[in-house]
Amino acid sequence: MDPNGKVALITGGARMGRFVSEALARRGCHVALVYNRSRASAEEAVGRARALGVRALALGADLSMPKDAVAAVDAVRAELGGPDILICMASVYASVPFGRLDAGAWQANLDVDLSSAFHLARRAAPLMKKAGAGRIVLFADWLPKSGRPRYRGYLPYYVAKAGIVGLAESLALELAPEILVNAIAPGPILKPPGVGARAEAAVLRATPLRRWGGPGEIARAVMFLVETEFVTGECLRVDGGRHLR
Repeated sequence: MDPNGKVALITGGARMGRFVSEALARRGCHVALVYNRSRASAEEAVGRARALGVRALALGADLSMPKDAVAAVDAVRAELGGPDILICMASVYASVPFGRLDAGAWQANLDVDLSSAFHLARRAAPLMKKAGAGRIVLFADWLPKSGRPRYRGYLPYYVAKAGIVGLAESLALELAPEILVNAIAPGPILKPPGVGARAEAAVLRATPLRRWGGPGEIARAVMFLVETEFVTGECLRVDGGRHLR
């Protein structure tokens, strides 16, 4: 799909959404960013996109609520048209020891990391079908894509992101041939806040390419999955070879 003149709806991605939206805007794609708490980041991304000559919109929504996911798609359609491209980056990522896990922590991960992508896709897909084409890009994680939990304390997150891989595959089959659906499984892209020197050194030792990828790598992966005409149902690891160790 040529993104020029199309409309992309991007959820979450406070740290990386700006780079994805900017990459799309540079190709003439109008963008809408849906945020929960990261209003400043979303509005900054909107400003950068507008400076590139496209229309852009920031929307607040609680994507743990199905009605908010539906309302977000409808608002983007009313303001910008489309959406022709849906990029689901919204995620809950917090360590909770197993002994302290409760129904709330479990459900929060499933609602935001997995179910929101389903509700957004379910609302956007008929609009894309009617337009004759669409692209959906979901966000998983390199660990479930590689089939191995490595870190304790992230059970709901791991399960939800494993579900994203299955959701991408199932949606790709259900929505073909008009809509191509794929997922991205990031690895060490950005150093998390609070990571010390020893922990960072351990990550770099375990990554064959010996560095953090940077958000530009995610933007390039998204653009590939937007522009491809013959890749669907895939989950692309962007992890510097981390899965090889």
